[in-house]
Amino acid sequence: MIVLEMLLTENAYSHVIVRDVLNKYNYLSQQEKSFIKRLYEGTLERQIELDHVIDLYAATRTGRMKKPIRAILRMGVYQILYMDAVPDAAACNEAVKLAQKKGFATLKGFVNGVLRTIARSKDQITYTSLSVKYSMPEWIVDLWIRQLGEAATETVLAGLLQEHPVTVRFRDVLERTGIDMKTAVGAVQKALTAQGGTMERHDYLSCAYKVSGTDDLTRLPYYERGAFVVQDVSSMLAVAAVGIPDYAARIRSKGGSGAVRVIDLCAAPGGKSMLAADILEKCDVSYTVLSRDVSAGKVGLMRENFDRCGLKNISAEVGDALLRDEALVGTADIVIADVPCSGLGVIGKKRDIKYNITPGAIEEITVLQRRILAMAAAYLKPGGRLLFCTCTINQNENERHFAWLKDEMKLTPMPLDSTLPPCLHTDTAREGYLQLLPGVHDADGFFISVFQAGIEE
Repeated sequence: MIVLEMLLTENAYSHVIVRDVLNKYNYLSQQEKSFIKRLYEGTLERQIELDHVIDLYAATRTGRMKKPIRAILRMGVYQILYMDAVPDAAACNEAVKLAQKKGFATLKGFVNGVLRTIARSKDQITYTSLSVKYSMPEWIVDLWIRQLGEAATETVLAGLLQEHPVTVRFRDVLERTGIDMKTAVGAVQKALTAQGGTMERHDYLSCAYKVSGTDDLTRLPYYERGAFVVQDVSSMLAVAAVGIPDYAARIRSKGGSGAVRVIDLCAAPGGKSMLAADILEKCDVSYTVLSRDVSAGKVGLMRENFDRCGLKNISAEVGDALLRDEALVGTADIVIADVPCSGLGVIGKKRDIKYNITPGAIEEITVLQRRILAMAAAYLKPGGRLLFCTCTINQNENERHFAWLKDEMKLTPMPLDSTLPPCLHTDTAREGYLQLLPGVHDADGFFISVFQAGIEE
């Protein structure tokens, strides 16, 4: 019943819905929460495929069904196809009971007949396209085939359907709190093991760990003391690509007394700002980090995280990245522009994106992106560095803007080979950008590029 109500909820983000519901029913066991989460997310994620299968065996098309019945059938089919721990008969029986409980007793026979037929025929189901096989809208599949080729597109589609553990960054500047990174990692590992969860170090960065088997990271040891933050490894790589230690070293070599200034224009949830601050904390230079976001609510959450982590030289404030701030022009050593985007690279975690984004919306987003990037470039000092990144897979939002920054804004792309792990060294990384792809890389779909402004003073 909980999952059904979640599936019928509209106008809300899927990851927010599941988080809020699990918090509401916090008395449930970890096993029950995991079941609810998987059933909800899996049914939503494979909706196109599930509807295709239902339409093969139901007299009424899914588009003409009542919403509760359609949701019940989708859940039932998902369990039959993808949840081996649930016997097919149990999935059918529970669906029938749920239909009756929701006031559709007259449709019990219909629900039962469709699901039992699918259970008998599941080994003979065929898929008509990549769109159906991987539950991705046709236009997104076509977009990627044009840009990536069919083989790479199928790899990405399969990668998006893989399990996506939460990634956390353990902070290596914990000495001032009386603990060290090794102690914090060990304590969290022990706590996760005790509750049936797992944690393993990510191959790309020594500070990154993949966590699974827990629904509340805030209850893990040392969270309140700021030992770790939730951040995808792609976001960590983007900050690493800037080469902050190298930049700070050159500032020191000049003997200057001014602070290194970082401006994060679209900062929420604040992970990049915090990582930049942590890196600078170890660089023996004075610094400030200004984190802005247009949402007052998100700015409040960033401030809470900054305080929890004991960050002193960082501030969060409400600010619209589209509006030019004359006080910032020419003042920044580093500008972070993780611009709003279509989000196609994080569909594996935010499953509703693929059903809500449209080609028209992407065209509007690209205009907004360019306006923000023009502001970002204006804030750079001579010799300053711009990090331009997105969480999408779309050349119109990524490579097209990269070329514009280079050719029209006259910024110089910086090779990424010296700042990224060797396994990510590619021809494009040497040119100044990297497109991470699910299924190819162990990360979200993420675009990373770094530029330098003019000649250093």
